[in-house]
Amino acid sequence: MSTLTDEEVKTFIDEGFVHVRRAFPRALADACRSILWRMTGLDPADPASWTRPVIRIDGSGEEPFRQAANTPRLRAALDQLVGPGRWRPRTGLGTFPIRFPHPDDPGDAGWHMDGSYLPDGETWFWLNIRSRGRALLMLFLFSDVGPDDAPTRIKAGSHLDVPPFLAPAGERGRNGLELCGQLDEAGKLDSPDRPLVLATGQAGDVYLCHPFLIHAAQRHRGSVPRFLAQPPLDPEGPLDLNRADDSYSPVELAVRQGLGAAE
Repeated sequence: MSTLTDEEVKTFIDEGFVHVRRAFPRALADACRSILWRMTGLDPADPASWTRPVIRIDGSGEEPFRQAANTPRLRAALDQLVGPGRWRPRTGLGTFPIRFPHPDDPGDAGWHMDGSYLPDGETWFWLNIRSRGRALLMLFLFSDVGPDDAPTRIKAGSHLDVPPFLAPAGERGRNGLELCGQLDEAGKLDSPDRPLVLATGQAGDVYLCHPFLIHAAQRHRGSVPRFLAQPPLDPEGPLDLNRADDSYSPVELAVRQGLGAAE
């Protein structure tokens, strides 16, 4: 069973993400959103209670979230991008940055890449060329997200710019903050500008993103709170960029493409 077409897989390699529509049923999204409202302690019918631009909830293992993370359609897509047996099924979802219509800057809207492991003695997460600790970044939409509803901003193709910065650091990798510090206001490293894409969609959609993709939050300018989960997909092991049998996953092919472009 395949969820993604060959063209979608190629798009993932070249652009760093794929939009999986109807990855889980809308009814599950509604159930999860109801749980999240309860966890916020806020009243969905009273906008006056939405006094902050963003609330973060660590995660949940309740049954609707487990079901949303493990539909056959989604699991097939993960096999296509990461490889069968190369990722670990999730038992829940998180974290949940819930964004509310609000005039204030949320304070967390800078361009960045997500770190995935914490070396001894460090206080911020790091990344390395083999993406230790993270097979994918995933964006689960639990509400409909339009252009004004604080959709995640994505720099399409930016995952190809990151490997040249990570490769010289080897297995130890580099501090995520150090890498973020090298991004300019447009979310660029030392590369041509990359197209901006907004992660809009319907409740039940999932964006599957390369672990090196440069992305950012933004202020909510709409009227309905945005509910999203942004968990990692845990790998069974680090990326193998020198496979003897050439059985590279699309995630690995993208890293190799990024390294080749730097030569």
